[in-house]
Amino acid sequence: MIQDIAPHTFDNQYHPDRKPAPDDIVFDFKGQSLLCREEEGGLKYLRVSELADTDGLTYLFSVDERGFFLFPAGAGVPEGYDYVEIWRSRSERTVPKEMMFAIATGKHLTHWYRTHRYCGCCGNEFIHADDERALVCPACGFRTYPRIMPAVIIGVTNGESLLVTRYSDRPLPYYALVAGFVEIGETLEECVAREVMEEVGLHVKNIRYYKSQPWGIADDVLTGFFCDVDGDPSVKIDYNELGEAIWAPRGEVPLQPDRLSLTEDMMRAFNEGRA
Repeated sequence: MIQDIAPHTFDNQYHPDRKPAPDDIVFDFKGQSLLCREEEGGLKYLRVSELADTDGLTYLFSVDERGFFLFPAGAGVPEGYDYVEIWRSRSERTVPKEMMFAIATGKHLTHWYRTHRYCGCCGNEFIHADDERALVCPACGFRTYPRIMPAVIIGVTNGESLLVTRYSDRPLPYYALVAGFVEIGETLEECVAREVMEEVGLHVKNIRYYKSQPWGIADDVLTGFFCDVDGDPSVKIDYNELGEAIWAPRGEVPLQPDRLSLTEDMMRAFNEGRA
């Protein structure tokens, strides 16, 4: 999965005083698009050495000692660079897994920083904490931390078949599984049962945990569950959420184009008889 980047190492400790080195990478996002440059053979990422001014860079994390920084909000786009949609078209280009993980995690932190500029209690502008990754209001003292939203990925089984779906509102060219965000006051298992009922009209039983995964591209942490149909397996699709939902036989479940997602890992595990 995307976080399995060994032998590379990811360090998310916050080092606010770390100085950017010339070869460190600078991230900025516009929606799902990353500020970079498409070149023959892959993508070129913005380096600190290409910036005339490094004031305002925010340290994000490091991979193999290389630092990743956040491009200052409102700064002009460097010549030769543009915002390239990378995530949904990831199967069309070769990006090393450690960079895909860095991009997803950078997207998560960028979104948090850019949507938490002002205190929700008194309206004053936040400043960076100097002891941890947090934003602090200098007026009222309110402190906020990176937002992580829990979500579930659900492998619904009916004997030797797995339910696979396509979204109705996303141009993804491959199948996925039933999924959804956890609501306030709800357990993960209750979320599984609710999402399955809402999206495909099925009752489920034997809900069992599989694995989890950070999925920064949507600000969430994913928790995978398998469960069995309880009763009638006839699918009743909510077309506001899904465009398609079908039962795929074991060994014939259509996989995603890479091994980055928990969804693909669950599909593969079912195909191979491991779930």
